[in-house]
Amino acid sequence: QSQKDDFWGGLFPSSSPQKEVVVPQQVATKFAPYPWRITRGSMVSAARESLKRLEQPKLALAQLHWSTANYQPFQERALWEGIADVYDEGLCDAVGVSNYGPNQLQKISKYMKEERNVPLATAQIQYSLMTYGVGKEMNSVCADENIRLISYSPLCLGLLTCKYDLDNLPRAGNPRRQLFRELLPGAKTLLSTLKVMSDELDKSPSQVAINWCLCKGTVPIP
Repeated sequence: QSQKDDFWGGLFPSSSPQKEVVVPQQVATKFAPYPWRITRGSMVSAARESLKRLEQPKLALAQLHWSTANYQPFQERALWEGIADVYDEGLCDAVGVSNYGPNQLQKISKYMKEERNVPLATAQIQYSLMTYGVGKEMNSVCADENIRLISYSPLCLGLLTCKYDLDNLPRAGNPRRQLFRELLPGAKTLLSTLKVMSDELDKSPSQVAINWCLCKGTVPIP
């Protein structure tokens, strides 16, 4: 995440060389559970370094990028403790998770509430008309736990733009080419319906797909 931090830090410097006036920005970032981040202190250090690169006093939102429960379970608790410490030390306004399933989301939410008194604000997952079979369970958990659901890739990597078919795939070398070749046959009815609705509403398929995510109570980030 350091390259992104450097980019945003350069784009939105926190101080002016003439006036030295701090201008806080609303920055959200995700912390990857790298193998060497096995202590709670490593998460706090990562947050401090991120803020230093961003030249900001505080993050608006700090999220764990994914869960390690399925492949390195001993690390998971340290990550939870660490992201809660980031909040307690005033390095962020809110904490959240990304790419967590409903079961693990319930577990971390319980930990944050009962053991740390830290509100879990967000859960970010891939969420669209193409993935609603999985997403609707997250809707239920987020409603129960008072967590805002962030839907990334609401256009399913561009598939829901209705610009592609088996005769018009992404160019050779693009990893989406093979993925779309596999997804398009099963998505034919959905895409046809989406196109009909967009025509009736005089909107683009992308607008309809994103609005659907909004209507499901999520915050889409295309």
